Amino acid sequence: MIKLMKLSQFRFNLPQNLIASYPPKNRDESRLMVLNRKDKTIEHRVFKDILEYFKDGDIFVLNNTKVFPARLYGEKEKTGAKIEVFLLRELNRESRLWDVLVDPARKIRIGNKLYFGEDESLVAEVIDNTTSRGRTLRFCLMVLMKSSKRPSRHLEKHLCQKSMTGQ
Repeated sequence: MIKLMKLSQFRFNLPQNLIASYPPKNRDESRLMVLNRKDKTIEHRVFKDILEYFKDGDIFVLNNTKVFPARLYGEKEKTGAKIEVFLLRELNRESRLWDVLVDPARKIRIGNKLYFGEDESLVAEVIDNTTSRGRTLRFCLMVLMKSSKRPSRHLEKHLCQKSMTGQ
């Protein structure tokens, strides 16, 4: 019989000061938590000690995947409310559509424009609600005018519509 796990089993308080912001200078000095299943104890070691837990014939698999910077900080059009967008996956490269999580989600509605970067040259339009915090964004082409921080609303709208059709 297979016992299914529930996501709620993984909810626990993790203090911010215990979350590493940056890796240690010497990577082999990273912290290592070792769970002993027999006596149900936990040891706190450093990663360079990991070989002590391997026996002849054991296999060690490395994962060298890269994480792309997926967190964007920006502002909502008109109100200037601060927002955070976390890119989950690209839905369509040609149309520049992304599945994202937004925070605070209650302020982000379909049709809103979101501005990112110091010069606000990256713009996204909310085109769908997917979950309570999930949205689909279309990233728009943006042309900065020399005389202003943002282009005219007419030009901006045209560029977003143009990116939708792929022209």
